[in-house]
Amino acid sequence: MRKIAVIGAGKIGSTVVDLLISSGAYEVRVIDQSAEALAALKSGVETAAMPIDDPAKLAERLKGCFAVVNCAPYHLTVTVARAAAAAGAHYLDLTEDVASSRVTRELAQTSGTAFIPQCGLAPGFITIAAWELAKHFDELHDVRLRVGALPRYPSNALNYNLTWSTDGVINEYCEPCEAVLNGKLREVPPLEECEEFALDGVTYEAFNTSGGLGTLCQTLDGKVRNLNYKTIRYPGHASIMKALLNDLNLRNRRHILKDILENALPATLQDVVIVFVTVSGLKDGRLMQETYVNKVYAQMIGGEMKSAIQITTAGAICAVLDMLAEGQLPQKGFIRQEDIPLEAFLANRFGRYYAPEDQIAFRAAAE
Repeated sequence: MRKIAVIGAGKIGSTVVDLLISSGAYEVRVIDQSAEALAALKSGVETAAMPIDDPAKLAERLKGCFAVVNCAPYHLTVTVARAAAAAGAHYLDLTEDVASSRVTRELAQTSGTAFIPQCGLAPGFITIAAWELAKHFDELHDVRLRVGALPRYPSNALNYNLTWSTDGVINEYCEPCEAVLNGKLREVPPLEECEEFALDGVTYEAFNTSGGLGTLCQTLDGKVRNLNYKTIRYPGHASIMKALLNDLNLRNRRHILKDILENALPATLQDVVIVFVTVSGLKDGRLMQETYVNKVYAQMIGGEMKSAIQITTAGAICAVLDMLAEGQLPQKGFIRQEDIPLEAFLANRFGRYYAPEDQIAFRAAAE
């Protein structure tokens, strides 16, 4: 039985633990600085309460582990990655932070183990799905990725509830976004280029946010006309967030914005995750389009209700870990999400949460 270290016992980390333990294939060690968070975990899990901002001390706790699954806040990504490298363990994380992922790529160059960052929903599964569609075309024109974790029953002006890391949400709303525009790799501002679209009779908006593309910009640079990633919300969300971040200058006082959001917006387990990928280009000389659409809802896992964002994020990183453990992925070096086959991912016991038969749709239509 392989030993896995899970860093962080929050909403996502605890769900990762539940999935891994329920599989019966892994022994799990959970590390978090909060003894209270560790105490809330189910019994039968090894825990260690300690600061995780010192890579040398953390590396000591990671020795003997097959892999490290990093579910800590994005600003600790580099610390945990360095500790995993020092301990000689495989490394997986969920970060959307572009700068942290670049450091992880550098660590992979000298490590004897696999480094697989950005294994969540977006970046993560969205890239796997987009790359699969992109491979169907002889010439790519436009690749559009849209993802959102939304309350099913919004009841405030932001039309939003906290379903994920507050730090992560603020970071993706503030940092520059990568895109390919007219064949050129660019940085574009967050919360801009807002668009509206309808799906199943519901109107949504989508706007630029940081980090969702993972390595896809570099992979498709010079091969696609336009490539972009946008976060899905209900209409009106972006304009209020721009007022908070720009007009009230909370962009430069993120701790205040975090406090406001966490004390004003209730959390909810009644959410839905929407994955919407559209790719267009030439196939056999014809202009064609393919679209991948999926909605994932909250459901019971191990006798406990889990939100859709917990399921999709934790399920994705557990699926990649499983594929790594089974030898389906390279055992050394930097592994992109594009290197993970969609079919194998969806066939995995953890990846199956993305593929309920009544909620998934593939369709192709002439443009």
